[in-house]
Amino acid sequence: MTRRPPSSRMPTATRPGRVRIVAGKWGGRFLPVAEVVQLRPTSERIRETVFNWLAPEIEGSRCLDLFAGTGALGFEALSRGAAEAVFVERNGVACEALRRSIQHLDATSATVVCGDAIDHLGHAVPSPMDIVFLDPPFAGQSAGQLCSLLESRNWLARRAAVYLEQDVRQPIPPLPRGWTVRREKKAGNVRYSLLDAERPAG
Repeated sequence: MTRRPPSSRMPTATRPGRVRIVAGKWGGRFLPVAEVVQLRPTSERIRETVFNWLAPEIEGSRCLDLFAGTGALGFEALSRGAAEAVFVERNGVACEALRRSIQHLDATSATVVCGDAIDHLGHAVPSPMDIVFLDPPFAGQSAGQLCSLLESRNWLARRAAVYLEQDVRQPIPPLPRGWTVRREKKAGNVRYSLLDAERPAG
């Protein structure tokens, strides 16, 4: 989940300290927002749009939620029929909140990795994912490096989709060869894009 300045818009349906799953089997259920400085979930409005884009491919998918924060993106995917979600988050308090959410929802196909996203992509044994949620800190410049690691270390299934959320002032980074921008929108200070990362057969 995005770490961005406190002025970022929060959806009116979300009370301070929790975020609502929009739809699916857990639609209407709430996730806790850990008390971590500048931890801000992706808004309901954006999630609804993104999962409309992903609707044809979400069922049975394997998902990787990097910079997971509250896990709103990964849990939304599981709620809508994804088969598996791996949450990567380096803040220990946020990791514990993710584990509590897994227990609360009985999300048996969810896993938490408490560690740095770049380190995880660079050193863990790759497991090809169908959908990757990529929401790095707005103040950082790591989006291009993360996309490169996803591609070069074989983290992606053959027809993978990568969701990228950025500060609206940041351009989409140079993408690996063969990647294309499927959809893109802006909401307040957020640019969010869905990238197609189709890989060659074989």
